[in-house]
Parts: sequence; structure tokens; C-alpha cells
Amino acid sequence: MAVMADIEAFSQEMTRIRQDLHAHPEIGFEEQRTAGIVADYLRQLDIEVHAGIGKTGVVGIVEGHQGPGRSIGLRADMDALPMEEETGLPFASRHAGRFHGCGHDGHTTMLMGAARHLAAHRDFAGRVVLIFQPAEEGLGGARAMLADGLFERFPCDEIYALHNAPHLDHGQVGILSGKAMAGAEFFDIHIRGCGSHGAQPNNARDPIVVATQLAQAMQSIVSRNTHPLDAAVLSITQIHSGAAYNVIPQSATLSGTIRSLDDEVASLVDRRIRELAAGLASAYGVEIEVDIRNIFSVLENYPEPTEFLARAARDIVGEKGVTRLPRPVMGSEDFADMLKVVPGAYCWVGHAGNVPVHNPAFTLDDGILPIGASLLARIAERRLTGDAV
Repeated sequence: MAVMADIEAFSQEMTRIRQDLHAHPEIGFEEQRTAGIVADYLRQLDIEVHAGIGKTGVVGIVEGHQGPGRSIGLRADMDALPMEEETGLPFASRHAGRFHGCGHDGHTTMLMGAARHLAAHRDFAGRVVLIFQPAEEGLGGARAMLADGLFERFPCDEIYALHNAPHLDHGQVGILSGKAMAGAEFFDIHIRGCGSHGAQPNNARDPIVVATQLAQAMQSIVSRNTHPLDAAVLSITQIHSGAAYNVIPQSATLSGTIRSLDDEVASLVDRRIRELAAGLASAYGVEIEVDIRNIFSVLENYPEPTEFLARAARDIVGEKGVTRLPRPVMGSEDFADMLKVVPGAYCWVGHAGNVPVHNPAFTLDDGILPIGASLLARIAERRLTGDAV
């Protein structure tokens, strides 16, 4: 493994930064402290800084010393999750209901480390656009930055990003060309019936009965409507209704997510949910309102940038450290929206530990901070010194 020497030299500083960010997590569009730390750090490196992009996003510009050239974007997400932490770490979250359970504190720190290296080694033509994005966790941070003119104000020829991966070996870089992560929709289904005393169900139009029927019926959509070779996931993750033992409630709500790798499949699932809801509303004499919202696009890596990313990764982790993933991931990532505008690629970097992300006991391995920082810096340097696949 060939982590860049200067990045390895300040790895302890990176660990300190990451653990400080971890102790002070901020959820989407509330990353004021995090954005302030990032902006101040970049300014100290004599990097041009633009704050408030997409509300709380930060963009830094590292100009090369060899004149005009290509523009390479590097992106990291900054937000935490609205969940409790159960790691017991000495630097655990100090804010109830806020936890860096997906490792975005590490991604932010990696890009700060890459920025420090690039600011000190500007022997390239062109520039690097450092994109610190807010609100990746389903709140539309990428779309907010795009709506704020991200690539009109800071044009990029290509863009790259990474994510930590506890399911891969430490330092292993996983890549996949083409469709790599699923698109996602969130849904809320509101059922309004007629409440009554729990001992008099004959006076009710019970929304809980309808909710359970609908939940069961929805589970047949993927298995009985989509093609067996078209990947799709429909998960009901919330059911809310009632507040007393002896009251049949007036309403019930089902919420959850749909994941797919094809927009037509997503449309099919959406349509079938609405048809099932309409049929049950008629059958049970209730009102059902279906709200389905597109949150993430399908993440599709471009072939040439993916190969280039693999080549840069081999410089850092060696030939055996780069693995071609066998299939797409059904999780989602809003970097996909940036890839719809600018070609690029996304990869995963493995680290020690086997607790999955979004688990209250998830712990990021600080040992991958210099690996991720070196990889991001190497991508930019290779691309801006004229290296091609």
C-alpha cells in the first residue's frame, strides 16, 4: 500500500478532525458547524472558498501552477443521521438523536486531507473543485447544490466520490462500471376510515385492517409484477396508528421505500401501489391517499472514469487491493444526481469492522482516512497531469 507520504504524516491530525466532527454531528441542511470548520481549514491552505452553496454546502478551488487545463471535481458528504449512537466511544455524539452512523465525518475528513495535499503540490494544469455536500441522507443535498448552480458556477469535466465500506477488507477499493447503486423513492400512504369504540367494530371502518391488507398486498408487487431479472425492493418501514387499547383509530399510515435500477420498474411499482390502494379503498369504504416521492436517481458510473479511478486506486492500494464488484448495490446515493450532469465515478473503500452503516453501533476505522485522502488526491493529480486510461 502506497499512501502518500505527506498525507500519512498528518494522519493524526485527520483523526483528530474526524473524531471532532463525529462528536458534533449535524443532520441535513443543518451542517453549519461542519461547513464552518471545512471553510476555515481550506482558507488556511490558501484555497479559494465559496460557502452557502445549496444552503450549507462548501466549494473549494485549488488552482494548479501550470496554467489552464481540465477541471476535476471531488465530492464528500457532510451530514449525519437522525438516530442514536450506541458505540460507547469517548468521542461519541454529544447530541441526542444525531449520529454519524454512515461515516460521512470520515468522507469529509478524507477530502480535507486531499485538499491539504493538493494545496501543497500544485504542479498541474487546471484546477480541482472540492465539493463538500450537505444533506445526502435523503434530503436532496446534491439537488440543492445543483439548483444553486453548482456546475454553472464551478464547471467540472469529471467528478469523483467514495464511500466507506465495512463489508470490504481494510483498504480494499471496490468499483463497478455502469449501474452501481439503485434509485430510490420514499412513500407515505394515509388511510382514513372511521373510528369507534374497540368493543364496537361494527361501527367502524377500521384503518388498521386496511393497512395490514395493503401492506401484505404490496409485498406481492415485486414477486408477481416485476420481471424476475429486474432488481427491485419494496420495504414498508413504518406503520403508525392508534393511541389507546379500547379505541379503533380514525386513521393509519404506512411509510417506506422503493429501490430499483430502472425507471420503468420504479414506475411499475408506483402504479401497482396506487391500484392496490384504490381497490382496497373501494372495498372497505375508506379514503387512501398515496404520496410517492423520487429521492435518489440510479447511480451510473461512466466506463472511462471508472477505469481511470481503478488505475489511480492501484497506485494507492496495489493491484490486489482493487476489486470489481459483481453486482450493483440496492442502497442509494445522491451523488447519482451529480453524475447525471457531469461524467465521473464512485467507489467504496473497505475498513476494519463488520457493523453495517446505519446501525447504532457502527464505527468508522480511522485507519482508512489517509487511504481515502490519498485516493482522492491521486485521482485529481493523475487526471490533471494528462494521464489517461
